[in-house]
Amino acid sequence: MLEKLKSRKFLMALVSVIVGILSLYGVSDNTIAIVSSISLILVPAVVYIITEGKIDAASVAKLIETATEVMDVLDGDEVKKVETTIVVTEPIIVKDGE
Repeated sequence: MLEKLKSRKFLMALVSVIVGILSLYGVSDNTIAIVSSISLILVPAVVYIITEGKIDAASVAKLIETATEVMDVLDGDEVKKVETTIVVTEPIIVKDGE
């Protein structure tokens, strides 16, 4: 139920109700325009940030799970360091202005 209260559709419906109530009570058009504009900007932005945060958290959780599985496969053995050597077969020439 809590997820439905956080949905964009519900929040936009809530903004519509608030704007309707403000107009019924005779609040100035400028105030109503400001309230609706701010709501229409902030609600989608906040929902996007929260959603992306949940996606990132799930990604990190999956990464930790995978790393744990790798460590289980290794049976706690120390991972050996692997050195990488880069060999340049042709000289790299850098000219000014390019």
